[in-house]
Amino acid sequence: MNASRWARVGLILLSLLVGVVPTLAQGPFGPSQDVKLVPQFDRNGDQRLDAAERQAAREFLAAEKAAGRGPRRPGPRGRGPASEKPAPGPKLTPADVKSYPDAPLYDPTVVRTLFLEFSAPDWERELADFYHTDVDVPATVTVDGRKLADVGVHFRGASSFFTVGEGRKRSLNLSLDSVHDDQRLGGYRTLNLLNSHTDPTFVRTILYDQIARQLLPAPQANYVRVVINGESWGPYVNVQQFNKDFVRDWFGTTDGARWKVPGSPRGRGGLTYLGSDPAEYQRIYEIKTKDKPESWSALIELCRVLNETPIAKLESTLPTYLNVDGALRFLALENVFINSDGYWIRTSDYNLYRDVNGRFHLIPHDSNETFRAPMGPGASGEGVALDPFTGADDPDKPLLSRLLAVPAWRQQYLSYVRALAETWLDWKKLAPIIERHQALIAADIPGDTHKLYSTEAFSKAVVEETEESGFRGPQRSGSLKDFVEQRQAYLLGLPAVKSAPQVELRPPVRGK
Repeated sequence: MNASRWARVGLILLSLLVGVVPTLAQGPFGPSQDVKLVPQFDRNGDQRLDAAERQAAREFLAAEKAAGRGPRRPGPRGRGPASEKPAPGPKLTPADVKSYPDAPLYDPTVVRTLFLEFSAPDWERELADFYHTDVDVPATVTVDGRKLADVGVHFRGASSFFTVGEGRKRSLNLSLDSVHDDQRLGGYRTLNLLNSHTDPTFVRTILYDQIARQLLPAPQANYVRVVINGESWGPYVNVQQFNKDFVRDWFGTTDGARWKVPGSPRGRGGLTYLGSDPAEYQRIYEIKTKDKPESWSALIELCRVLNETPIAKLESTLPTYLNVDGALRFLALENVFINSDGYWIRTSDYNLYRDVNGRFHLIPHDSNETFRAPMGPGASGEGVALDPFTGADDPDKPLLSRLLAVPAWRQQYLSYVRALAETWLDWKKLAPIIERHQALIAADIPGDTHKLYSTEAFSKAVVEETEESGFRGPQRSGSLKDFVEQRQAYLLGLPAVKSAPQVELRPPVRGK
């Protein structure tokens, strides 16, 4: 029996013994789970795969694919320039770039350069082979004159991965503590390097997160330059990971329970009550902390109270379980800037944190599909005239349908909509902010052979409508300027918003 067949038999036996299921639960538009390969191919017992073990795992995956078995993985569907093999990027060495050893990791005024060195020349194909598995590919990372050894790297994202062809910029996740538990960069253990998918301007994520941090706990974000095996892969958006470091920064502790609600149009992650069986929730919500029964019991109780408490009693009952003011801010933020990856449209793509006092908090996740008319599965035809109460009559979106049914909370929500529209949907205020952000990476854009969109679109899409090739064919996109001006005019023209009580937007107090 050959090695691939032995691997297949071993994986089946392991599945029966410990419940490891070597498939994805659904395709790219549904909840998924990583394929567990480490338990099968880790022959030396160090909880990770060395080069020989990774090669055996790759051969197994190839055999499974050839036989029509294993996880369903959509192939890249990029069209036009984004689907053609690009020319190599410029060569860069640490001596060619400036270092920032004393600047905070997420300093918005600097662009660090991360030098990644993989041992294998086919590193990109290896990362693609291990997409949505539990295998990281090791690399040495050099930054600010410091070498970080054995950093675990994998491709991340859903549509931002499967719509991008080989040789184009794909999003990366770097686990600095993959092997060395105490290895950090600027006090952080994980880096998320995003490819600015669907955003040729490279500013939407940074802008949205900047505004979000004025209302609620939200990620920090800035730019980095990535060089892989000596070749520049251009600018990436560096977004803070929702992990212990994030909780430490905002809540002053690393304790508490965390969940990710994965992006999916059919994810059912709206906090609806599904009964008392934890298995119903475990199919939807990915716990990121220790999997304790009491954590699931608390999540189930939140859903029960949110959905089954009479509206007249909700105002006095729910705040014990949920940071209601934070939830209203979260919902207003998503609606005002039209987050097409958000709760209001997909009830997914956000994070949950249960603090040490037992209250849940909503934390933003993806924000590249913001500052534009609704797009993607489930998008409405309202364009920039998206009503602030869209989804408020949907029982599968209880944060909207239940919270906004309470008169006081409805007014509070409208006050946040008004404040955001007046304060941040102001082109005179946003234009210079966008200009400063783009200026940091403008010199890198023309030479970035791996970028997803044209050099022209980088600046043009800020003030003019553009058309770019995508996996659904040519797509027209309105400018940032048009969105901001039209969205503000629409929202402030609504009597319910215009008459809402004025509030001052203040960032949450850290440590609470």
